Amino acid sequence: MNITRRRLLISSSALAASLPFSSFLSAATTAKGGGAAGAPVQGGTLSVHIAAEQRILNPALRASTGVYIVTSKIIESLVDLDAQGNIVPQLATEWHTTPDGKTITFKLREQVKWHDGQPFTARDVQYNALELWKKQLNYSTALQQHLESVDTPDDHTAVFHYSRPMPIELLLRALADLGYVVPRHVYENSNVLENPANTAPIGTGPFKFVQYERGQYIIATRNPDYWRKDQPYIERILWRIITDKSAATAALETGQLQLSAYSQISLADLDRLKNHPDFEVTSKGSEANVFNNTLEFNFRRKEIADVRVRRAIAHAIDIPFFIENFLYGQGKPATGIIPSISSKFYPADSKQPYPFDRQKAEALLDEAGYRRASNGQRFKLKLVPITNGEDVTLFATFIQQSLAEIGIGVEITNYDYAGSLSAVYKEHNFDIATGWHQYRGDPAVSTTVWLRSGSPAGAPWTNQYGWQSDTIDKLIDDAASEIDPQKRRALYAQLVQEANEQFPVWFAIERQFYSVVNKKLKNALNNARWPSSSWHDAWLEG
Repeated sequence: MNITRRRLLISSSALAASLPFSSFLSAATTAKGGGAAGAPVQGGTLSVHIAAEQRILNPALRASTGVYIVTSKIIESLVDLDAQGNIVPQLATEWHTTPDGKTITFKLREQVKWHDGQPFTARDVQYNALELWKKQLNYSTALQQHLESVDTPDDHTAVFHYSRPMPIELLLRALADLGYVVPRHVYENSNVLENPANTAPIGTGPFKFVQYERGQYIIATRNPDYWRKDQPYIERILWRIITDKSAATAALETGQLQLSAYSQISLADLDRLKNHPDFEVTSKGSEANVFNNTLEFNFRRKEIADVRVRRAIAHAIDIPFFIENFLYGQGKPATGIIPSISSKFYPADSKQPYPFDRQKAEALLDEAGYRRASNGQRFKLKLVPITNGEDVTLFATFIQQSLAEIGIGVEITNYDYAGSLSAVYKEHNFDIATGWHQYRGDPAVSTTVWLRSGSPAGAPWTNQYGWQSDTIDKLIDDAASEIDPQKRRALYAQLVQEANEQFPVWFAIERQFYSVVNKKLKNALNNARWPSSSWHDAWLEG
């Protein structure tokens, strides 16, 4: 049976949830004044596409691009990245570590105010680190598990004490995403998960929250007291919630939107708009946010618990064919849990561990004792797609059709986004699942939690598979505490090799996010995580 794009699209359309069209608000986008050519001008409204409703707008509680694209303009992290992916100061101005790696000191920016007028101090950082980053924030709970205390010897110094060495390069890279600070005086002595500020955020950033109209829009306006003098330039940001990809593309082409980031419009439109004179369609500015299409395995199912079955599944799926014919060439086969873009940690001479080989897949299944029955089937699996994007639905159907070729029946069970997370990570009501993993510059930030045992029960995008390996746990822990960069690199090379051998989860395709940016938006894409940065220096051409 030949798997074609037309056939796959017809099959996958039955899976896609039908979501209502979100109405538009009219908004002026004209900046004030002309200014010299290339000189920033004040004013204007930037209209930004977001494709899904956000239940929470607090990046100190939820690490997610859907949260960052909104609230990184309102709430700031301790550090950010520059265009080359190097660490640059934000709320922290300098830092240093002790030789044993167990004490890390941050000097904090002075004369910074919260949007409600209260001063930003080290006590805010202390509270966030101990109560939110360590206890609540996904990915950060693993990162900060050995954080014992945070001292505040003065209002602008925070001293982190760890029971095991914390490589400062790891901590700094993590804090770009996992170091957002919310006001202690707003959250302390409250139920942090139900605090009203989670959907009406208060921060120190260049823009102040105004309104969140569910299902329609979020608005923030310029912070006149921002610590960066004379910034931001843009007067207002309007995030439009548009779930329909075609409607979002139409809004871009008619000028109702100036920006759609994180590959939120259709693959076909991303490819088509590359030739549009008004837009730049690029992965630039998202270098720090490479992601993978994943396949997760539930080891509670006896067939899946056999590594020969997992390897057979991988051998049965023609990843290069899928990339070329269904992803418009956007991606390449992954070679393990660390992507090739990670120059510090990617192992040399890496290659795809289980390349397409249908005969080998059949032989492995026979060897495992799962021979074809008289009807040609071996067994059936339940697949749950975690629908981060259009490609997830396509990949789920491609997996279904590919595994049918080797006698494995696949039933795709489609939930809404929240329902799929619950089915996979809380209820374990799946056999295989497919979605996204996002790499954040260091394997210990958001990658090794997919393998390390002991994550909080139900935590999304962590090891909830009913699988555990002492060898892998030790490699992960040793690498996360190794302060010698060369030794860390060697440990991660061992980890990649061991993970490919045991194969508890498959990072199948290495991808990059794409942004569609109206050329009137200036100073865009000028750091390695630009959609998740503050946009303090962005401006609109009149």
